Order: sequence, then structure tokens, then C-alpha cells
Amino acid sequence: MTFSIVARDPETDAVGVAVQSKFVSVGSVVPFAAADAGAVATQSFANVAYGPDGLDLLREGHDAETVVAELTDADEEAPQRQVGVVGQDGSVAAFTGEECFDYAGDRQGDSYTVQGNILEGEATVDAMAETFETERDAGAGLPEAMLAALHAGNEAGGDKRGQQGAALYVVKPEGGYDGNNDRWIDVRVDDHEEPIAELERVFKLYDVTLLEREEPDETRELAGDTARAVTETLAAVGVYDGDGESESDGEADTADGDAAFGEAEREALEDFRGLNNFENHPLPVIEDALVRGWDDADGAGETRMVDAIWHGLQHYERV
Repeated sequence: MTFSIVARDPETDAVGVAVQSKFVSVGSVVPFAAADAGAVATQSFANVAYGPDGLDLLREGHDAETVVAELTDADEEAPQRQVGVVGQDGSVAAFTGEECFDYAGDRQGDSYTVQGNILEGEATVDAMAETFETERDAGAGLPEAMLAALHAGNEAGGDKRGQQGAALYVVKPEGGYDGNNDRWIDVRVDDHEEPIAELERVFKLYDVTLLEREEPDETRELAGDTARAVTETLAAVGVYDGDGESESDGEADTADGDAAFGEAEREALEDFRGLNNFENHPLPVIEDALVRGWDDADGAGETRMVDAIWHGLQHYERV
């Protein structure tokens, strides 16, 4: 009752699962991943034992095809199951049981597999595969390409029953918080009318807050209309009083009413950075990201601020 993609980035050893379903909290059922093994998606009357058991088999050195065979051969209800596996060795395999509800099918490519059941038609998995390959060829990061695949699958028909939950779970060596585990990206939407769009929104916030990037050699400063819009937003969220004073110390701004972004405005931006837990990026990088990302951002006010920072950070390599 689900469509998903399991994929690996050979350059970073990141591997994970993105999934959508007309099923509450699908992220608690379908995705399993470990940086020292690979990733597994179990769905269609999911057998959640496939997750840990499949990862153990991958750790033992079995390739994805062998793992799928081992899991399904030992399961009397395998004809109702669907599973996709990608190993850290680059192997890929999937299984769609003959008793899965139509439409059910899967597609494989270089370092990925897509699968789905109770779909409007095969166009869903075809669109997911094509979009993932196109995004990766264009240089998109693994999480962005996986999210794009979910969007494409949904737009091509998606789950026949509708939408409800979605999740993105990606691991890589030392990818977790402060490098102390492999949980690089772990976001999910348990119940929403548009779960993929909401998942993407949450991922962007997660990305800005937690994922690290290489800092640029040079940064740009805010000016003109963008500086004015950012200052108005800082005032609206209560960290800038709108009269050239920052909440930090009340120091007067030297701006003359043009669209300068001076010391007081930067102190307000610093307050905004702390309020939103964006300390992962130095203040000059946040300002530079706003310059680079403002025109591409969606929404208004604080929503646009965060989206602009995310778009601006796409110019920097993740580490």
C-alpha cells in the first residue's frame, strides 16, 4: 500500500529510503538502513523482520539479490510481500509477490530500486526511476533526488487510495548528530493531506539546522531589496524593532533609510540564527545564503527566510 525508493550515493556511502503511503506513520514500518550494511524497504503487508534480518545478511557479505532470496524463501507469506534492498557494495534487488494488490511492481537502476503496490499504474514506478536518474545526472544530492522521485511518483498516479504519511531516512558513516552515529537524515510525516510536500518542508528545516557544509572562500553581504525584505522579516519576528535597533543591545543602526544591512541588522540576524538553532552555520554564511537564495525561495516572511537560507546553502558542498 506504498511506493518507495531505496538508493545509495557511491561518493559518500550514504544510503537510505524515501517512502509515501496512504498509511499512518509509514516511516515507522517501511525504512531500515545502516551505514555498515545498506538499506531495506519492506511493504505490502510489510514484514518488519525483513529490516534487521536483511541488514544482518548484508553485513555478513551477501549481495542484495541473495538477501532478497533469503528473506522471501523463509517467509510463508512472501507472495503478499514487497521488498527493495540496496547494499553498501552497490548491489540492488527487489521482490514483488504475486499476491500484492494491483498495480504492483518494481524497477532497478544503478545504485537504486523503486517499488510500489496498490498504485494507479506502472507509470508511478517508471516516473520515480526516470526522475531519480535525471536528478542525479544533474548533480542533485541523494536526499533531493529521492524526494524528487517521490513527487514524480505521486504526480504520475501514486497510491490508488491517496496520501497520508511519508518519510526520508538516510544514513552514512558518522553522519549523525555530532558524528556519533550514522543517522544522517531522519524526518517523517505521520498524517498529512500532502505528506510529500510537508516532508520536503521538514527536510529543508532539518537540512539547515543539522547538516554541515563546506564554507565558501568569500561571502556576500545583504543589500538592496533583499536587505529590506530580510530586515522587515526580522522586525516581524520580534528580533529587530524596525527603527534601526536590534533586540541584542539596542544599538542604533547607521543605515540612512536606504536598504543597507548594518551592524544592528546583523545583530538581529544573529538573534534569528540562535532562535532557530541555525548555529551550525556562521553568521556570514547565513547572510550569504540569504543573498544567494532569496529569489528562488517560496513563501513569505519567516517561511521565505528559511527557504532562502536552504536554497542559498545548496551552493555549498555537504560534508
